[in-house]
Amino acid sequence: MAVFNEEEQQRIRRAIEEAESRSSGEIRVCIEKRCSENVLDRAAKYFQQLNMHKTKLRHGVLVYVATVDRKFAIIGDAGINQVVPPDFWDTTRDDMLQHFKYGDIVEGIVTGLKIAGEQLQKYFPHHDGDQNELPDDIAFMDGD
Repeated sequence: MAVFNEEEQQRIRRAIEEAESRSSGEIRVCIEKRCSENVLDRAAKYFQQLNMHKTKLRHGVLVYVATVDRKFAIIGDAGINQVVPPDFWDTTRDDMLQHFKYGDIVEGIVTGLKIAGEQLQKYFPHHDGDQNELPDDIAFMDGD
């Protein structure tokens, strides 16, 4: 799927790596063209499929974007959900949307990654010996 060129993919990957370098959290980005169901249900499906629920501290964060259908979600696992403010995911989504409205999908994703990374750093700081439990690459899915 040629949604992003190589430079854009590297920019997203660097944002993931940067956020993860300051925390023990795990972040993934999942992209597909179409989302034929509720966007939160779809994001939760890929959260499971990508084994994000299997991190040691249950502090995974997934940014999901369906490019053609113009749907997206950012969700976290139980560990991070217990410590962030109740409206955290909604306000992060709104900050991302400010970029998506103008067609800048990459900047919107990077914004969400930075905000999530700040919270992961606050509640799950990086410690010596932390291991990267999940890949940092973008998960491109086929959709329906």
